[in-house]
This record gives sequence, structure tokens and C-alpha cells, in this order.
Amino acid sequence: MPHSLSLRTVDTLAAVGKADWDGLANPGWQTGPRGAIRFTGDGPPSPYNPFISHDFLLVCEDSGCVTAETGWLPSHLLLEDGDGRLIGAAPAYLKGHSYGEYVFDHGWADAWERAGGQYYPKLQSSVPFTPVTGPRLLAADEATRRALARGMKLVADRYELSSAHVTFVDEESATALGAEGWLERLDQQFQFRNEGYASYDDFLGRLASRKRKALKRERREALQNGISVEWVTGGDLTEAHWDAFFAFYMDTGSRKWGTPYLNRRFFSLLSERMADRVLLVMARRAGRYIAGALNLIGSDRLYGRNWGAIEEHPFLHFEVCYHQAIDYAIAHRLAVVEAGAQGEHKLSRGYLPETTRSAHYIADAGFRRAVADFLVREKRAVLRAEAELEGLGPFRRGPLQERD
Repeated sequence: MPHSLSLRTVDTLAAVGKADWDGLANPGWQTGPRGAIRFTGDGPPSPYNPFISHDFLLVCEDSGCVTAETGWLPSHLLLEDGDGRLIGAAPAYLKGHSYGEYVFDHGWADAWERAGGQYYPKLQSSVPFTPVTGPRLLAADEATRRALARGMKLVADRYELSSAHVTFVDEESATALGAEGWLERLDQQFQFRNEGYASYDDFLGRLASRKRKALKRERREALQNGISVEWVTGGDLTEAHWDAFFAFYMDTGSRKWGTPYLNRRFFSLLSERMADRVLLVMARRAGRYIAGALNLIGSDRLYGRNWGAIEEHPFLHFEVCYHQAIDYAIAHRLAVVEAGAQGEHKLSRGYLPETTRSAHYIADAGFRRAVADFLVREKRAVLRAEAELEGLGPFRRGPLQERD
């Protein structure tokens, strides 16, 4: 790594060239119109992650979902060598709250403010509103990733921030952050792992008999009352699809957690710039759409994101969000379906627990010790729960268990 480095922040990703950013975020991958991807690099490719792409992060900004007014002030970190060449970057934001992150630190904020401190603003390296693991320290080597980790601390200290946080971080970035003294936090999600299944029935064949019968019945009942399901992606996406989906999103989102994070313009821009990376699973009844789920497509996995409905039907949520995602992954030979945050109900539907990681820098030494102690205890609980849940999955575990 060059000795002469400079670190700066920018308040919009528009200030960074798309090719420069994407060359670090998804090295070797080229994107074309509507977000189509192809690998042109050397050697085996790293998986393409659409959420850290220049296109997706800029859609968040250009739509007005990520702004100072919404509590997400872009402050992206750029690390440049002596020739001004971008060699490292991190998507980052000055946050005025802790919403839209899915790694909950409200308790830390309350404790620090009761002690007389000011928790917000804080520095947050993440993908807004998106609990998806991926690279956060975008660089080609460990030394540069560690330099970015140090740089994030410098930014937090220079602006006298209480803390800095890197959430849903991949193992390479987590290793660099740990080496620089950041605190590790663990959580879990539920993911479907495609073991080379030829069809959904092939997947069902790996399940215990009782679980298999329950899922078959669930899928039949979900599509009663004349409901049909379709996949819409790429050039087939229209503004009419987005109008329908936005109505679902707003209705379900406002009932579940108050004001939803995404506005209507976000979906139009996403479709305009990344249609080939988008999959809408839409349910129709009596000539109109009644429910839908938004997914993004990576090179090796499907990412389930948002869901909504304007009619209530038994099991329709499970069909549209989880079973259809498995169908799509098997049909398109994707290795994993990531179904988003939380939800032990996913376990019986073939989604197994997977560890997620975040890293945290707490500026005050005393506060840092208190958080570190909490994280040690929390980690034990998370790992214990994950081990227990792994054993409760629907899969057959041996030749003597529930044979047909």
C-alpha cells in the first residue's frame, strides 16, 4: 500500500465516478443498461452485491430517501493514493437517529444521554434501510481496509461524534475492523441454501415427512380464491406495477412500523437504473394485483426486501415472500435466498439461521467498556440460540427420522 494517502468525505455519491466506485465495490463486474451485469475480470469472481453498487446507493440519494432531512446525511469515505487514485471507499452517513438500520442501539443511545452525553449524530457505514450483509470497507487488500477502519475512527473523533458503526459487514471487512480494535456484535438472519435442487419438489424431498406435507398444504391454501402469482423483472416492469406495489408497501408499512422509509420516486428510479436486478413477485385476484414482494438479484443469490398487501389471505405472505423466492432461486440456479431481518417463522419453510456481524467504535473509554461487556453477554446468547434453531429446521437429519 502506498505511504502517501489522503482521506476525505463527500456528501453525495454523485461526486464519485461510477466506474471508480463499482471497481472497488464489485471488482471485475461490468454493469450495462438497466443494471445488467457480466463478469470481465480475471480469476474466480467475488459475488456481485447490488446493494453496494453505485446505482443503488445513488438511487437512495436521488429519490430523496437519504438526505439530511431524513436523518441520513451522506458522508462517504474516500481513500486516495498520492496520485489521487481512489483505492478505498466506504458508504457512510451521519445519522440523526437509529431508524432504518436493523442493528438496534437505542439502548446505548438512551444510556449515553442519561449520563449527560450526546449520542447523535453518529457515523454509520451501511446500506440504508437494507439488512443485507456485504462489503463495507471497499478495497483490494487487507492493509487498505485497515486504513479505512482507522480513517472512520479519525472522522468520528475529529467531529466529536459519540460513535461509529459498520453494520451487516462481510468477513473481510469485519476482520480489518477487529484488527483495529472495533467491537464485534453478532446477530442472525434466516436464509435458504440451494443445495443444487432440481425443483421445489426436490427440495421438499429433503424435508421430514410432516414438514413436507405442511408446506404442500400451505402453498395450496395460499392460492385459493382464484389467486395467481407472477414474476416481473427487467423490461417487463412498468410504472403500473410500481403504482400497485407502492400501494401495498405503504398500506402494510404504515400499519407495521409507522411511516415507511421509501418514497414512490425510489421505485421508479430503481426500475430505471436497475430493472434487470429487480424481481417483483406479484399476486393477482379478480383482475387486479393484491400483494407483492420486492427482491433484488445478485450474481449468486436473491435478496428479499419489501412486502405489502391490500387484501388478507391465509398464507399469502409466506407464498409470495418465501416459497416463490425458493422457486426463483432454484429455477435460476442461485445459491442463497436472503429473506431479510428477523422471523423465526422462516425456519419451518426451509430458511436456516445465519450469523450476521457488525462493528462498533465507541469514543468514550468508559462507555466503550460498558458496551463491550454487554456485547460479550449478547454474543453468548446469540450463538446459543443459533445452535438451538439449527436443530429445529425442517430437514431430515438421518435415515431413521420420519421416513415415508
